[in-house]
Amino acid sequence: MKDSDSMEITERIRRITEMESRYDRIRLALQAAGACPGCLDSIRDDIRALSAYYEDSLWREDFEADEAGLLPPDLKRGVLSEDGVYNLLSEYDTLKKQCT
Repeated sequence: MKDSDSMEITERIRRITEMESRYDRIRLALQAAGACPGCLDSIRDDIRALSAYYEDSLWREDFEADEAGLLPPDLKRGVLSEDGVYNLLSEYDTLKKQCT
């Protein structure tokens, strides 16, 4: 493996880990939103970042790298689930509309 390949994988892992953290924060805030509609404001930046990632070619490239077995098997990668991210963003939109 070339150094550039290793750096690319390292960057993918960093990005996926960051987006996974955002995904988890959003999920927890949505679970709490029934009791605390104001909680949705606290995840606005996470929503923007996750949405931009999901709509960007980087998400697709990370997904394909995972499919090709290029990522460590123990890497938490729920954010690479197409349905999971779409459903989470949809749930946020629905709750946001209900709170306004």
